[in-house]
Amino acid sequence: IAMKLNTNSNAYTITYATVVVVIVAFLLAFAYAGLKERSDSNERIDKKQQILAALNIRNVDKVQTEDRYKEVVMADEIVNARGQVLKQGAQKDQDGFKVDRKSMSSECLPVYVCRVGNETKYVIPMVGKGLWGSIWGFVALNADGQTIYGAYFSHESETAGLGSLIKEEPFQKEFQGKKAYLNGTPALKVVKSGTVKDANTECDGVTGATLTSKGVNDMIHEYLKNYQAYLASLK
Repeated sequence: IAMKLNTNSNAYTITYATVVVVIVAFLLAFAYAGLKERSDSNERIDKKQQILAALNIRNVDKVQTEDRYKEVVMADEIVNARGQVLKQGAQKDQDGFKVDRKSMSSECLPVYVCRVGNETKYVIPMVGKGLWGSIWGFVALNADGQTIYGAYFSHESETAGLGSLIKEEPFQKEFQGKKAYLNGTPALKVVKSGTVKDANTECDGVTGATLTSKGVNDMIHEYLKNYQAYLASLK
């Protein structure tokens, strides 16, 4: 004799909810597993595009990115704040490249040793705090380890049209040709818009985004200190 389910009972409700949750969880896990490889690939390409942008190589599509990265990046070293090279990074994207922003510290500092034309460049990543969330960037220095060749910055959630402008090329071009250090001391600064006094070391901040600009300035100062010993050793 078939038993009629009591759809109004607590047991039925709990059982039904449990089955639905299990099915949804399974579908989400399946989708995550299926998309993870693609997601990881997109993140890897995006990071390489940011490194290339710091080297003033921009507007490179996904297909070209891998080839351009292999062409210009010679090594992705890992160093520490004492200037010691911990990993040589000969495979270009297996050592420093795999260090995510959360893992960076004075004992784990990626350096991208690059070749643009016939000139050596050093790209150093950095991470900091903006007005609403994380900010980060890559700064490329000439072979002297002192002069800025290019820069790229981005953000997690800065205000559109204000702090978000650190991601735009006009702000990033401000850094080209500036001195990162003077007399062995970090000298590069981001100052309030319109208040630049030293064109060799100061960059205009974003108008109306004082706190984001300060975040970029603090981030740069912190990481120039972290990389100071390594960059000084290049001489």
